[in-house]
Amino acid sequence: MSTEPNAAPAPSSERGCLFALSQPPLMLFLTVVGGLIFLTGVHDLIRW
Repeated sequence: MSTEPNAAPAPSSERGCLFALSQPPLMLFLTVVGGLIFLTGVHDLIRW
């Protein structure tokens, strides 16, 4: 048996995309960017 007593934990990249999306700063940033894109799209559709 060759088990290492000081084995490193699994890297965080194995947690996947759903873990990244559960972070509040990222969701806030994506909400702001999505809101700006939505507002510019609506602004382009409205005739002034």
